Amino acid sequence: MAVRYELIKTCAQTGARLGRLHTPHGTIDTPVFMPVGTQATVKGMSPEELKDLGAQIILSNTYHLFVRPGHELIREAGGLHRFMNWDRPILTDSGGFQVFSLAENRKISEDGVEFRSHLNGDKLYLSPEVATAVQNALGSDILMAFDECPPYPADYEYVKRSTERTSRWAERCLKAHARPGDQALFGIVQGGMHADLRRMSVRDLTSLDFPGYSIGGLSVGEPKPLMYEMLEETVPLLPSDKPRYLMGVGSPDALVEGSIRGIDMFDCVLPTRIARNGTVMTSRGRLVVRHAKYANDFAPLDPECSCYACRNYSRAYIRHLIKADEMFGLRLTTVHNLHFLVELMRRIREAIRADRLRDFRDEFFESYGMDRNESGF
Repeated sequence: MAVRYELIKTCAQTGARLGRLHTPHGTIDTPVFMPVGTQATVKGMSPEELKDLGAQIILSNTYHLFVRPGHELIREAGGLHRFMNWDRPILTDSGGFQVFSLAENRKISEDGVEFRSHLNGDKLYLSPEVATAVQNALGSDILMAFDECPPYPADYEYVKRSTERTSRWAERCLKAHARPGDQALFGIVQGGMHADLRRMSVRDLTSLDFPGYSIGGLSVGEPKPLMYEMLEETVPLLPSDKPRYLMGVGSPDALVEGSIRGIDMFDCVLPTRIARNGTVMTSRGRLVVRHAKYANDFAPLDPECSCYACRNYSRAYIRHLIKADEMFGLRLTTVHNLHFLVELMRRIREAIRADRLRDFRDEFFESYGMDRNESGF
């Protein structure tokens, strides 16, 4: 088996899981946040910097690498790990979300999806078989089944048809998967905001016995309480001896709440995206360092943070760099945000180990100044 999940303990306060995920490129302590390296790079970061801040695994995007530079070139380079000089685990998503959010003139059929490239308008095609073959060529440790991610809101009958199609596609992905010995294929639970469709999706996918399960179609614009409700309907039905991955979720509050509800893996572009807008996460909440009030502020971004940016540079300096369009400023905000979330996950793991994750949540939210139903970003 390509990956193996080891449950170490559950939190007596919440039932949250402390675990280890063993992969061909190393063991991951969970719950874990995965920085997103969409195009075989985490924007603004070198692999060495990611290791220094404690990143255990990163995510790359099948759609983008399929469009450019092409999976065959990456296969020729020796696979994604060698291509990008990253020797720790890599997860690739299936490309389904990007097909439905970025591509133009898409046409969905039972066979797959025809669409136009967001780069040049070229006509392209992805199916369960193609998406799986692309990920086999990339050589990621964990790959995702090709799915359809319904928008929010969406008509019940549409979501039902979409979820049933995702289940059929998942079975085709399993049959097409050429490297089960060294790559683990995860199924993706869909079902929109409908509890019965979520349960149906779980039944379909668990019957196929995937080595891990992802929860997709959340954090797509719905209110936070609804997302948590869907998690509470879904997570308890998933196998306890396999990893659970909540896709596209990365705000600090959702990482805490998702961990409480039994999630093991998270990813999101949020920390790097807001960093490029001069926004950082701190122990006291959101800070927009480009604002004028920080022009003469010589404190670090977060006095409680030990990241490279906070150890060496002031808010005033970083604001100056951003206002001057110097890329080093955005690199520093990126370093800080990724460090913040990696450190948050370490503290969550410690709280689970100490059976006090609910207490940690209350303390963190009070310090962060965040309403549990709003991300603050």
